[in-house]
Amino acid sequence: MHPRFLAFAQLLRLPNVFTAFADTALAGCVGAAVYAGWESSAYLTTLALLALASGCLYLAGMVWNDVFDLAEDRRDRPFRPLPSGRITVRTAGVLAGVLTLVGVGLTFVAGSPLLGVGLGAAVLLYDAWLKRTPLGPVAMAACRFLNVLLGLSAIPADAFPLPLRLHTAGVVGVYIVGVTWFARTEATESSRRHLTAAACVIGLSLVLALVLRARVSVEPGPSAILFPYLLVAFGFVVGVPIRRAIRSPGPKEVQAAIKRCVLGLVGLDAVLAVAFVGLPGLGILLLLPPALLLGKWVYST
Repeated sequence: MHPRFLAFAQLLRLPNVFTAFADTALAGCVGAAVYAGWESSAYLTTLALLALASGCLYLAGMVWNDVFDLAEDRRDRPFRPLPSGRITVRTAGVLAGVLTLVGVGLTFVAGSPLLGVGLGAAVLLYDAWLKRTPLGPVAMAACRFLNVLLGLSAIPADAFPLPLRLHTAGVVGVYIVGVTWFARTEATESSRRHLTAAACVIGLSLVLALVLRARVSVEPGPSAILFPYLLVAFGFVVGVPIRRAIRSPGPKEVQAAIKRCVLGLVGLDAVLAVAFVGLPGLGILLLLPPALLLGKWVYST
């Protein structure tokens, strides 16, 4: 990989953008289950615009993160693009600003301006201030919560009631509370007590997923019976590195668990999609190979 491209890929945390697309893909599966017009060109175009907006805002958040963390990265992560001088702070600021404006602009075109502005503001507030406060995990979860709602906004309100929208987005949001809490001291030795508490929050998100399936009235077919088993399998996939990190809470182990959990968002979205459309929802897992391939050169945390 060319050094210049690698520097920007690292700044953008490029493998992680597929998790943002997975949120929109989940929304697409929900739409296919509950909305009769899901095959219309208007709906699919709106969904595509929202996916692009989601990707732009996610990437903007990654860049803003490094801009606002420059002093900390100079001390703890001097190899990153900004402290190493491979990319200037000015270039990063312009890139983040452009991505934010394009992302929010696309939500206006797609007809979801309030969610777009809200998501853009939440990303900036998190990176600039809230992540350094006790509200950091909740603020990060709010970004992901709004991202799922953004994708679901393509579905007409009468086809998917607000309580179910909030519950669907809430499963992902609670998961991110746990993951972000788990990652708060990734650069140093972590507290086993905090890691255990964060793991319990991640477990709570899986319980909420089970409750969601019980509330959904659609009939995705006999393959939906596999949903709880897939949810348990997902729990093991992310749970093994989490347990390893709790037993040995050094930076290497914790960061490995975080990487699994971050990319695991694609798996969580796929499993949730099964609750609505059955096994075709696992098609979301096709977003994992490019993320894993890029992850060989680009870090995710």
